[in-house]
Amino acid sequence: MDLAGESRSSASSSSSSVSSLECDPPRGGDGVQELLSLAVASSSAAVGSSSSAAVQRALGLIRSDDPDSRLVAAREIRRLTKTSQRCRRHLSQAVEPLVSMLRVDSLESHHEAALLALLNLAVKDERNKISIIEAGALEPIISFLQSDSPTLQEYAAASVLTLSASANNKPIIGANGAIPLLAKVVAHGSPQARVDAVMALSNLSTLSNNLSMILGSNPIPSILDLLKSCKKSSRTAEKCCSLIESLVGSEEGRAALSSEGGGIFAVVEILENGSPQGREHAVGALLTMCQSDRSRYRELILREGVIPGLLELTVQGTAKSQAKAKRLLCLLRESENSRSELQPDTLENIVTNIISHIDGEDQSGKAKKMLAEMVQVSMEKSLRHLQERASLVCSHPDLPFLKPHV
Repeated sequence: MDLAGESRSSASSSSSSVSSLECDPPRGGDGVQELLSLAVASSSAAVGSSSSAAVQRALGLIRSDDPDSRLVAAREIRRLTKTSQRCRRHLSQAVEPLVSMLRVDSLESHHEAALLALLNLAVKDERNKISIIEAGALEPIISFLQSDSPTLQEYAAASVLTLSASANNKPIIGANGAIPLLAKVVAHGSPQARVDAVMALSNLSTLSNNLSMILGSNPIPSILDLLKSCKKSSRTAEKCCSLIESLVGSEEGRAALSSEGGGIFAVVEILENGSPQGREHAVGALLTMCQSDRSRYRELILREGVIPGLLELTVQGTAKSQAKAKRLLCLLRESENSRSELQPDTLENIVTNIISHIDGEDQSGKAKKMLAEMVQVSMEKSLRHLQERASLVCSHPDLPFLKPHV
């Protein structure tokens, strides 16, 4: 379920008629343009009035004792709140009746309609996120995570994902038993439910208590399975690596990742081919492991061919990625404490030391090629810096910081 995609599509279609009026004004003088302005204003007022009437009608129906009327209202609330923040505010009064539908109505179609309406009410609205939890929605939503209906389970996972974006809700969601069920959805749910569940766990993992519960649910195997199957540059891969980076902060998480077949390699693949944020999380996870126990994890990380990706990150990654990649390269060299007076502790020397101990011609050759490209980029940057400084000296010879010291 891609609500964001739905919203973008709706927003695009609804804005096209307005943009055509703005981009193609008619000819005929000020009088015609004034009439057009009045027509547009009247049309906007009519739309606003129509929307307000629809909101009031939906609020009346959702409070009805008739289940079918509530179903109609829930579907209408979902439609009205799909793209309109104003409607989300006006329809916040519908939260409690919608939560009642989750508790009382037994038909699956009624539960689905209520969940989707609440989901749209919560999108980009912090107050609604909090009020939905306060109204008691969490208990039925958590029960739907265990539903035999893939659709209902999917909508429940999406709801937890949206509600977990609120810092106020994170401890409540964790304390009410959602985390083990989300971990089960990651392992056994539908494709979309698995994605939403892992993203919800990533949101919840920012609290230490929640992180401990996530670790206790043994999520690493199912997270890796999802990571291996998704597109490496996707948002899903980014969230998987973010969660892994948090989990390997504990020995339990590090042991689980390193003992899982292809676990470290899956992270290395994101380091090489992920989005900028995904690569940052991937190098952060590997750095955390190596910093925690270099003697245990150094060879495991090197064995997966991490050097080329690290070299690329040192010149093309985010600022954080570059710093982490350089630090990890330092930890991966043969002897962390060995330094030669004739060979300064430069990045090139560190990598040369690592390459000399890599087994396999393919990995070593690729790493050497990357090193050569990195040195070339470094030289080009240095040359540009010297040229800029020379140009500054020529154009401003009297600047005090450029005069020789005597």
